[in-house]
Amino acid sequence: MGTLLVVAAVALYIASIMVLRKGLRQPKSPTQPRKRENPRSPSSMPQFGPSHLGPGAIVSYGGVDYVVRGSVTFREGSFVWWEHLLEGGDQPIWFSVEDDDGGPELAIWIKRTDLELEPGGMHGVNGVVYREADRGTAEYSTEGTTGLPPGGEMDYVDYSDDDETALLSFERWAPTMPWEISTGRSVQPGEVTVYPAPPASA
Repeated sequence: MGTLLVVAAVALYIASIMVLRKGLRQPKSPTQPRKRENPRSPSSMPQFGPSHLGPGAIVSYGGVDYVVRGSVTFREGSFVWWEHLLEGGDQPIWFSVEDDDGGPELAIWIKRTDLELEPGGMHGVNGVVYREADRGTAEYSTEGTTGLPPGGEMDYVDYSDDDETALLSFERWAPTMPWEISTGRSVQPGEVTVYPAPPASA
């Protein structure tokens, strides 16, 4: 009886070795080629793209967790950028996101109702000299709470200092409306953390 058990164990061991060797000989399934992404696609900057950042998301910046109350999408030709209204600190701020050459350009903005300026020439604000950097007209659409119409066309004129870190912006939401003025500063991606909003319920 003991001999039969030993023979059965040896046979089982040999059979398992043969099955293992057969499995190793089988060719592996070819790996799927990695899809090449458009470097200007929002998916190349997932944390700050529209799939993560929108109304209901949390933006942590400067030790404060802000809630995104509303978002504005701008389109000028093929170029798209976003501005998000953040609440949770001492005053509402705006967080702008541009995808420039595959990397996000981020800035924090504060509305300046105390300034009476018009676009054109150089401007000095709080000891900083700003020079015009860009201007144009863009189509926009909104979601959430922004205080703006659902969509339309707007004009903008952007200024910056020589280092392009201090920013000044003029925005006009209709030709008959006055310019809205904001000052801002560019921020690095590592200064900001986004906690996406939960998906909308069906």
